[in-house]
Amino acid sequence: MKITKITIYQSPIALKQPFIISLGVLTIAENVIVTINTDSGYLGFGECSPFKTINGESMQSAFIVAQYLAKVLIGSNPLDIAQCTALMDAVIFGNNSIKSAFDIALYDIAAQHARLPLYAFLGGNNAKTLLSDYTISMAQPDKMASDALAVVANGFRVIKVKLGQGKQIDVQRMHSIRNAVGYKIPIRIDANQGWDTNEAVEILNELAPFNIQHCEEPIARYHFMDLPAIRQQSPIPIMADESCCDHHDAKRLMDIKACDMINIKLGKSGGIFKALKIMALADDANIGLQVGGFLESRLAFTASAHVALVSKQAIIHCDFDSPLMLQHNPVLGGITYNPVGEITLPTQPGLGAAVDESYLASLVKIIIT
Repeated sequence: MKITKITIYQSPIALKQPFIISLGVLTIAENVIVTINTDSGYLGFGECSPFKTINGESMQSAFIVAQYLAKVLIGSNPLDIAQCTALMDAVIFGNNSIKSAFDIALYDIAAQHARLPLYAFLGGNNAKTLLSDYTISMAQPDKMASDALAVVANGFRVIKVKLGQGKQIDVQRMHSIRNAVGYKIPIRIDANQGWDTNEAVEILNELAPFNIQHCEEPIARYHFMDLPAIRQQSPIPIMADESCCDHHDAKRLMDIKACDMINIKLGKSGGIFKALKIMALADDANIGLQVGGFLESRLAFTASAHVALVSKQAIIHCDFDSPLMLQHNPVLGGITYNPVGEITLPTQPGLGAAVDESYLASLVKIIIT
């Protein structure tokens, strides 16, 4: 089997409302869709959501880099994903977001060829319940409390809260949220690198009574050597996010005992191929995992959900709420959201998700043959 055509699309989708984190304000999901055609008639779909302040890519830069990657993959065997990954890595360093879109499309083809749903092709099964949280972006404490009440009213069983602007305001936010929703519903917090080391220790201890499951990336990613000390002094488990992209980062963090958990995102790891390597390391080290994402549509999050069914023990959390924040859903099939945030996966061969042709026809695109 050979790859005969690759089409790259710019896919910007407006958010229902601004999404605010410590790294900035987001109003549009600036995504990229990749489709791969083969000489055997298979069509694979992939998607990424480049994030300038986290993976250093934008929709425009990913659109350009995608053309480099497509040219080297034309004529390759899409079933040899290890070789395709090596070819992409040889073309350009990093750029894991756009590489993940190609990776997802390749796995879609491979699973279709094997006549298996992607989770089964990866060695998983559909017996596990995937329950997503829902994220509250940063605002004034009373607004975040109101948003938390809305999340509970909509049936979600877990809340994720964006923090990272300093001890006084962040503690006020958590007080307001807990006063509004009570202490029974679990809450996860994400500082998105917003605190310094000493501040992180102070805040995490201050927030100890608030029934918090974990804290994602409390400090700047380049200060990851401080994470072991923070972890030792924190009553709240520490989850590495921006400081852990691929399996090399995961190994480094595990070696220094920097975190209790790791957040896998296909847009950070470069796709499923390297995400599986992180999962293998986590299983061996008894490190918990969360599977999340950026602002992708249901297309890429369907791939993430398949991946979440693979790990024997490590994956304990899912953060799959981003597609619900988009004004438009261009995806046919894919994951569905049941009451309480439970995720249902498609069971047909492959990814089980595609993009509406009329939507694709409206996008800026380039075809590589």
